[in-house]
Amino acid sequence: MASFSFGAGNARKLATVPLYAAGRIFTLLVPRSRDEWVFGCAVGIGDGALALWNVAAAHGRTAVWLVDSEREATDAAARGIRTVPKRSIRGLWRTARARVVVVTHGFGDVNRYVVSGSVVVQLWHGIPLKRIGLDSPETLRVPAAIASTPAARPVRALLRRMYRGAARRIRVLPAASHLVRGRLESAFGLRDTSVPVTGEPRVDVLSRGTAAERRAEARAAISRALPDSPADARFVLYAPTWRDGAPDPAVPTAAEWTRLIDVLTRHDAMLLVRSHPLGAGDYRPPTATDRVQPLGSDAVPDVTPLLPALDALVTDYSSLAFDASLVPLPTLFLAPDVEEYARRRGFYGTYADVAGDDWAADWTQAAAQLDALLSDTAVHAVRLDRAAALSARVHAFRDGRNAERVYRAILAATAETPASRRTAAVRRASRRGELDDARPREGTG
Repeated sequence: MASFSFGAGNARKLATVPLYAAGRIFTLLVPRSRDEWVFGCAVGIGDGALALWNVAAAHGRTAVWLVDSEREATDAAARGIRTVPKRSIRGLWRTARARVVVVTHGFGDVNRYVVSGSVVVQLWHGIPLKRIGLDSPETLRVPAAIASTPAARPVRALLRRMYRGAARRIRVLPAASHLVRGRLESAFGLRDTSVPVTGEPRVDVLSRGTAAERRAEARAAISRALPDSPADARFVLYAPTWRDGAPDPAVPTAAEWTRLIDVLTRHDAMLLVRSHPLGAGDYRPPTATDRVQPLGSDAVPDVTPLLPALDALVTDYSSLAFDASLVPLPTLFLAPDVEEYARRRGFYGTYADVAGDDWAADWTQAAAQLDALLSDTAVHAVRLDRAAALSARVHAFRDGRNAERVYRAILAATAETPASRRTAAVRRASRRGELDDARPREGTG
């Protein structure tokens, strides 16, 4: 079931042009603070924003997280994170006052109308395989009511100017590698000075500690999300990407469900289905089974930390394939609409660059590949080697310190030196009265 499309989203964007104009005037009147940071994330308290928050908090930053639901507020409170409702006057004010604004998806992660004048840090939410931003024709899709009229061309031109104008506000957009940097510069229309190669904070969790520790923590997280799952089951994650509002062509037929469940049963495995939150397909087997379980964003907002718990990933065009390569995790590719998707959305490079030349065209083929992967150690080893090779291509760092590098890049973007940082800390402490007993007394020192 499709729940969002670029056409509908762009229609809303055009309708709110007056609000953007009002917000710009507001930010011209309200001065930015010297050191306050605001965080937001479309998926909740997680992703790269959480990794960067932890580093910023360790350095004593004055920061607040803008939340969009009671669940987000509760999750933040459990981590000791200060929050403000995003859709509130306080959320508007905190965004308008913040020196640094951190987002993972778009300006709507905070208050989209008052980001002008801040140092915008766009962490993004994955290495792009499919074309994004200005590189994708979908981004500039005009509303359906206009598409067949003479107004389509000028409206598309207006949308392009709006996207470019929004992208110019971004001061820091971290890249996983030089290969990825080129894609991001093109997609957002940015110069390389705004796209430092630091690694993605969102995948630090896949490099910290030992492999055994990461797997144990991830298995425990799955057990919390799915308390009825067997402790020793093998987990296969299926994560199809968003089809830009079009129906999902990969939903199994009844016969394919039967074949897939047979493979899962024989290998004591569970298929965890994570449809994209913007357009979830109907992945319910026709017969009752405990071998297929949903693992949507409502259960686990951020799936990346769970990857070490898995025994295989099945996806089509999702950036999770790049994340999984860090584990490394054997990945199978299921792409029944690859030619149509390439025509409509497009890829960076070719699909075969990532998926190889043996991707499955339907679930019958995918089930056969999964059967071989779970039963043949040689097949498993080949898939692992593929993942490791992909990781070497797209990840420049594997040390779990990407968020620290991004933090330093933000300080550089704000022209903040260690000395000015200490001065700001002294100023804040003085305002709180914390230096009363530390000031030199007359006649001493």
